[in-house]
Amino acid sequence: MTIVVERRSQDGPKGARRAASEGGSRGGGLYQKRRQIYPKLVHGRWRAIKWGILALTLTIYYVTPWLRWARPDGAPQQAVLVDFTGRRFYFFFIQLWPQEIYFITGLLVMAALALFLSNALFGRLWCGYACPQTVWTDLYIAVERLFEGDRNARMRLDTQGWSPNKALRKGGKHLAWIAIAMVTGGAWVFYFHDAPMLWRTFWIGQAPITAYVSVGVLTCTTYLLAGTMREQVCTYMCPWPRIQGAMLDGHSLQVTYRRDRGEPRGPHKKGQSWEGRGDCVDCNQCVVACPMGIDIRDGGQIECINCGLCIDACDEIMLRVERPRGLIAYDTDEAVLAREQGRKPTYPLVRARTAYYAAALTLVSALMVWGLATRTPVAFEALRDRNPTFVRLHDGAVRNGYTLKIDNRSFEPRKLAIALDGLPGATMQTPGAAPTAGPLAVQLQPNQVLAVRVLVKAPPQALTARSLPVTFELSGGAHAWSAASTFLSGDVTSQ
Repeated sequence: MTIVVERRSQDGPKGARRAASEGGSRGGGLYQKRRQIYPKLVHGRWRAIKWGILALTLTIYYVTPWLRWARPDGAPQQAVLVDFTGRRFYFFFIQLWPQEIYFITGLLVMAALALFLSNALFGRLWCGYACPQTVWTDLYIAVERLFEGDRNARMRLDTQGWSPNKALRKGGKHLAWIAIAMVTGGAWVFYFHDAPMLWRTFWIGQAPITAYVSVGVLTCTTYLLAGTMREQVCTYMCPWPRIQGAMLDGHSLQVTYRRDRGEPRGPHKKGQSWEGRGDCVDCNQCVVACPMGIDIRDGGQIECINCGLCIDACDEIMLRVERPRGLIAYDTDEAVLAREQGRKPTYPLVRARTAYYAAALTLVSALMVWGLATRTPVAFEALRDRNPTFVRLHDGAVRNGYTLKIDNRSFEPRKLAIALDGLPGATMQTPGAAPTAGPLAVQLQPNQVLAVRVLVKAPPQALTARSLPVTFELSGGAHAWSAASTFLSGDVTSQ
């Protein structure tokens, strides 16, 4: 027995059932072969919003690596840079070190919670407007229309035999797609290298090999995902359509066919009465405008990305037949059900799940702001030698060795002093210097990691226990930092 999973096409439900039947008669497998989708260009509010978001997101993506930010000499001057060589992440005035990766983790958690909240409130807006797959697919379709025309012209061109005109149009389209894909890959690499320098070295073969590999991989993936796979990525590759089902409820706003107003549907001629029938004239314009190739009138579907293009297509038809717009609109299942039952629909934004997502997002955001606000410009750590753990000297004194690690996470030089607390009468010295009972002076350059080797000598009368807690104090100006450690003496020599 052959199992065929029905997939709706732009010919509507009947076409989908016919395609499934044909697939079964040919002995098809579990998945039906992809049917080419030719989305029609529509005009309206949601199409204009999509154009605006497309322009904004692409501008941010392509322009950001070229923004400059003044930093001290020797530091990168690129505003946004992931510097693997220098082990730093720069974002305008923020500089993060590898030890501060938790800030990146917090940012990802915030993004996930914001996505959950927007999905619970307004459905899959991310998928329909800001997802990279959607943005670049929209761009590729726009280029396709430029070379081959709108839906009907593209369908005619694909059914024609090869000719110079067809070869020119198809070739120009694919060359433009490849160029966009290369620029996309190049822009991504600029986030990891100084953009002006990489631009100069890339074309003369002096850029890092990783740059060429990354551009090649991203060129291929952009071309394939946005040019040839398109809706397949959203339907079969992306896990979010399946996850988002857990975020939705009956009050989530989604692109909805208002069946209470549209049914029963059917063709309508000018002058005919609208009594006893719905406003849907079964024109299928919502289907041919859908980049996913589905019929929104069949209800909520995993393929729907809530882009709103079917709303614009339907509104245009409603204006032509002199009916109110909004037969397809952002609405909720509960509102449609309420109207069918004669009740007044309600749209509660504050619900259990939205309150939880909002509270979690607020908490994580507050922790991130607090962490950045209280972030110390200097990190101080004391590491005691493990071998030997201590050295007993001829006069009965005991010496321990420590490595004091000091990170200057600012772009300013710092003069600091190191003092020891908790061990009366002890002296400190650095290799090659004389012992001192006072603080040790150190000089840190901007953005420097300094390891200071310190030998601590405690007199016999200070050794009251086998292990004594000590604290290294680091001070500079009005700031002070401390690092706790222990001083080991072995057997107690005095009480």
